[in-house]
Amino acid sequence: MCALARVRGSEVGYDDIGVGLPVVLLHGFPFDRSMWREQAEALGESYRIITPDLRGFGESTLGDGGATMEEMASDVAALLEHLGVERAVVGGLSMGGYVTLAFYRLFPTRVAALLLADTRPQADDEDGKRAREETARLALHEGMEPIFSAMLPKLLTPAHVEQDPTLVARVRSMVINARPEAAAAALRGMALRRDQRDLLPLINVPTLIVVGAGDQLTPPSEAQLMGEKIVGSRLQVIDGAAHLSNLERPAEFNSAFLSFLEDYCRQT
Repeated sequence: MCALARVRGSEVGYDDIGVGLPVVLLHGFPFDRSMWREQAEALGESYRIITPDLRGFGESTLGDGGATMEEMASDVAALLEHLGVERAVVGGLSMGGYVTLAFYRLFPTRVAALLLADTRPQADDEDGKRAREETARLALHEGMEPIFSAMLPKLLTPAHVEQDPTLVARVRSMVINARPEAAAAALRGMALRRDQRDLLPLINVPTLIVVGAGDQLTPPSEAQLMGEKIVGSRLQVIDGAAHLSNLERPAEFNSAFLSFLEDYCRQT
């Protein structure tokens, strides 16, 4: 079901398909909920898959409260209340992973399990913050096309860039259709995010960490360090994928996630 919900003074677009254990998937920057299409199709036969557009992206409005990771996490919590979902598996990729960690810090009792895909717990250093601000200004002044051109080599492996024009076109469509003001707000929100490394040892729910073997933005070494801090977590490195592992290798991503969810359901 595709729908709009008014929560916290803003409109939130979302898809809600399937029945069973609720699974919330949060998209990366500067994408929208459609990036989870393959996962929703694969998992929707056994689970309830809820994929919202984060603040300002897709069908969701930007609102007045800025686009910090905490504001986005609070939007997700309000959407779950609207849907009558008390507790869910919560997962995200890249920026969606930042929001997922913020959600766990704010609402730990509402999290049944976690998926952290191609993301990291560290805050930006000063160089990273300056780069975010430069990119925000570029989006506002020149639109999203130069953002796509700059990001593409880091989002997909060279093989996919060269050999999969359909995937490249899909990624480009999501990026250039993002509203520049939403992209700028999210970039500034990411620059302000807190360092979550102190949170990792406190996570006490089953956690799956997924990373593309060729991810330059959040490399496997960082995923491994994150896994070492989260007791009992599971790490899956996906060969032939870069930052958008769920899009480049959906079969492998889905297999790892389904196995994790099946194990979770058996143990609860």
